[in-house]
Amino acid sequence: VAADEGILHASGGGVPPVTKDYCIIYNSNWISLPKSLDNATFRALENLTSTVLCNSSEAPSGLMKDKAVVVMRGNCTFLEKARIAQSLGAKMLLIASKPRLSPISDNKTDFEDMTIPVALIRYNDIVDMQLTLGNEVNVTLYSPPLPEFDCSMVVIFLIAVFTVALGGYWSGVAELENLKAIASPGERETRRKKEENVTFTPVTVVLFVVICCVMLVLLYFFYKWLVYVIIAVFCLASAMSLYNCLAALIGEIPFGQCRIACCNKSTEVRLIFLAVFCIAAAVIWAVFRNEDRWAWILQDILGVAFCLNFIKTLKMPNFKSCVILLGLLLLYDVFFVFITPFITKNGASIMVEVAAGPFGNSEKLPVVIRVPRLDYSASTLCDLPFSLLGFGDIIVPGLLVAYCRRFDVQTSSSSVYYISCTIAYAIGMVLTFIVLALMKMGQPALLYLVPCTLITSSLIAWKRKEMKKFWKGSNYQV
Repeated sequence: VAADEGILHASGGGVPPVTKDYCIIYNSNWISLPKSLDNATFRALENLTSTVLCNSSEAPSGLMKDKAVVVMRGNCTFLEKARIAQSLGAKMLLIASKPRLSPISDNKTDFEDMTIPVALIRYNDIVDMQLTLGNEVNVTLYSPPLPEFDCSMVVIFLIAVFTVALGGYWSGVAELENLKAIASPGERETRRKKEENVTFTPVTVVLFVVICCVMLVLLYFFYKWLVYVIIAVFCLASAMSLYNCLAALIGEIPFGQCRIACCNKSTEVRLIFLAVFCIAAAVIWAVFRNEDRWAWILQDILGVAFCLNFIKTLKMPNFKSCVILLGLLLLYDVFFVFITPFITKNGASIMVEVAAGPFGNSEKLPVVIRVPRLDYSASTLCDLPFSLLGFGDIIVPGLLVAYCRRFDVQTSSSSVYYISCTIAYAIGMVLTFIVLALMKMGQPALLYLVPCTLITSSLIAWKRKEMKKFWKGSNYQV
């Protein structure tokens, strides 16, 4: 059964007439709606929400003739309502529903004799229509096609490339500070110990990927409990990440450096206020995370800070570790998107199910950048669909970009590796969006990002005759 979203365009009786659009659900197997208002026919709306129209005696005689009629959803089928409305001369039937709008599902053959359009509409929209437009309302139905290109993709592209580029640059700044610290013999051992805590070795890379696989499978089977654990971890990690990002900026400002002493330690007052601000931002998101109209902005800000801090903090020691990490996670991504539909009972991808909330769960994982569709369509009117990009599609290639930036600093190579890898990441994102638009289904972004970034980095190292040094990283000279 095909369920389609359309638009009810309502016009009031004032001068100039006030108009407003409302969401409807209809079945394109029963009737086709115009694609624009140019070919649409307006009908006067007759509000009969006091009845469910399960019996022809419920409708006052003569009121339905050549009109659009709205009745309440009741105990009889849509087909029974439609036959009664059509027999009484109605030209359009709207069924007001207080519960959430659901697909209209009756046998197609039963509707072969139906000539009037039938659609579901929210009861609250009928009330709003009366309050906004008055009692004399003319309505029509149409269903504009979805645009081929979604402008939200541009916003996600800019966020992703900005985060990867800034994270790599920040990592390079930290590497330059570390190299300067080597000049002081007393700080050398401290620096080595610090790096051991944040450096990925090939063994830890494999362990990390195994943990990712186990966690994804656990989320698929125990989503309704683990989702709240992930939300709590995200709040804590994003608040700390936002603090680290903003503290790095505030540290460059030479004003407001007054300090307060407590427990034999002194702290800048502005950093205390910053910590309170970051915690408040995470708490506000946690409380209002389901407010789709604006909470996505706060989630994206916290998500960008999380990705930046992750890219800057976690260091890949050499290109070898980068290849292992990106290669394994590419296989992980492809397996859980394309292979798992052949394993699961409902034929759905585990990755897509977990990202969307399996089994109709209303809570969503906050580990994605979310941007709502920016075009005007029936889909955006009925619901607020989002374009999603997982944090992993930013962090994983971002670790390679960060390694390229640190290698540039170590070899004084004028940022050639960093710039090339960042451009390759941007090209990989464009390829992802092109394939997404052509196939009209969720794509594992790493399938395009990993080859673009790895091949580009390898070609630059080979062209500059630095492959051995690039492969072994800082351990090469040792």
